[in-house]
Amino acid sequence: MSDAPKTSGMTRLRNYFLTGFIVCAPLAITAYIAWSVIGWVDSWVKPYIPARYSPDTYLPFPVPGFGLIVALVMITLIGFLTANIVGRAIVGFGERLLGRMPLVRGVYGSLKQIFETVLSNKGDMFRQVGLVEYPRKGVWSLVFVAGEKETEINQKLDQEGDPLIAVFMPCTPNPTTGFLMYVLKSDIVLLDMTIEDGAKLIVSAGLVAPEVKSKMMTLDGQPINGTVANPSLASHPARSSRTASSRPNK
Repeated sequence: MSDAPKTSGMTRLRNYFLTGFIVCAPLAITAYIAWSVIGWVDSWVKPYIPARYSPDTYLPFPVPGFGLIVALVMITLIGFLTANIVGRAIVGFGERLLGRMPLVRGVYGSLKQIFETVLSNKGDMFRQVGLVEYPRKGVWSLVFVAGEKETEINQKLDQEGDPLIAVFMPCTPNPTTGFLMYVLKSDIVLLDMTIEDGAKLIVSAGLVAPEVKSKMMTLDGQPINGTVANPSLASHPARSSRTASSRPNK
């Protein structure tokens, strides 16, 4: 009889510990990553700040995040200056200078194109999550589907009515690495989950799956997009225009 309360008490303590761990672990990891990023930026920026402008000179302890603030202000100021005619001329001259360097021009051009695609042109980013059979039939891998573009690959390999689409298959648990593949459109199973939900699914190795939202179907089997609600009074003019004088007298 004495073992049952003891076992129940240990089970409750274990559940309390697991609950606290679930709450504290994401907070601790997020704080650690944020602190590491702040320290990394400070280590790069602070050495270039004159001592008379640095608060570390006047305080007995270093101020974390000051280098990050300076970096954000400088990047914003550079963007403001680049938007002007003089700034664009200076940037153009610098790019032409880099374009004459054999090794640097390839690295700079590729990085610039990637950042412009990711940060500036939202329409060219991944637009949907899908599944493809990889690495063999019957085994499905999650992919991010890019926009359909006419490239040399499409001109040489496209089939009539079934174009090739560029997909990116990320690796678990690091979605920044993976494989670029060109897959026939008919071989891609498109999903309704968002890009963020797909990234969570990959990072968590399948442990954090998005909720499945059931769709309403019409009588002929077509899905209904949007919310389903009762029709408003405005959609029934005969009913909405009915006045008290038209009602039967009791």
